[in-house]
Amino acid sequence: AKVELGRRLFFDVRLSGNNKMSCASCHMPGKAFADGLAVSAGADGRPLERNTRSCLNVGFATSLLADGRATSLEQQALLPIQSPAEMNQPLGGLERELAQVPGYLTQFKAVFGKRPNRHDLARALAAFQRTLVSGPSPFDRFLAGEKDALSADARAGYELFRGEAGCIACHNGPLLSDGKFYRLGVSFRDQGRGQVTGKKEDRYRFGTPALRNIAETGPYMHNGSLKTLDDVVMFYYRGVPRLGREGLAPEIEALQDRSFSEIPLLVEFLKALSGDVPEITPSP
Repeated sequence: AKVELGRRLFFDVRLSGNNKMSCASCHMPGKAFADGLAVSAGADGRPLERNTRSCLNVGFATSLLADGRATSLEQQALLPIQSPAEMNQPLGGLERELAQVPGYLTQFKAVFGKRPNRHDLARALAAFQRTLVSGPSPFDRFLAGEKDALSADARAGYELFRGEAGCIACHNGPLLSDGKFYRLGVSFRDQGRGQVTGKKEDRYRFGTPALRNIAETGPYMHNGSLKTLDDVVMFYYRGVPRLGREGLAPEIEALQDRSFSEIPLLVEFLKALSGDVPEITPSP
């Protein structure tokens, strides 16, 4: 019942101040719970600063959002709702608005024993998001012993990924993310993790994204500046800048001595990380 309430809230435009945006406006089931845009538009129609990350498998993440300012789904759920730039909905007003809907009064009472309120709203949204788990990918089947699950090119890409290309140093574990923050030099405008910690050394650092279903959730990087997976791998091979800003250089180096012929192999491996996406529709 808690998940069903969260699903209803996820698709409800009442969660935005102008009653035009829902969580699903930017986290679309048909786009692997991202939106296919470099950056989404906020409540006033102006572009936001950061790319929308997918909600798939987010229940397993140890840090949330590109700068890690949320440490739980319950905490994260309320941030875009009350952000003036995003959904622009004061939480007090939202509580009053939901309390005017008989169905919500019934559901909140049944699940939490209370009228609609911000804390239980966050708990319901978090419960729903924890169900957004992708199915086994070809790579999972390969690891389980199905050797033909990966093409020859994808297998070659896997060997590069875990070997000489070094991708696995940061993209490891069940989500293919170490949950840490790095300065890549994609841009030096958004201070990223530094805005959260206030530490100079954290400026321009962003969290390592999970790679499951990554082929379906472009554009990429925190600002959506790279359109395709080919662009992303090319960035690591040749695009990482040598100089930074404020004495803060990128924490990686471009793979200058590697061949361009490796790029399509890595891309084929990344495509093999996609599993079935849950088919989610709004509550009736």
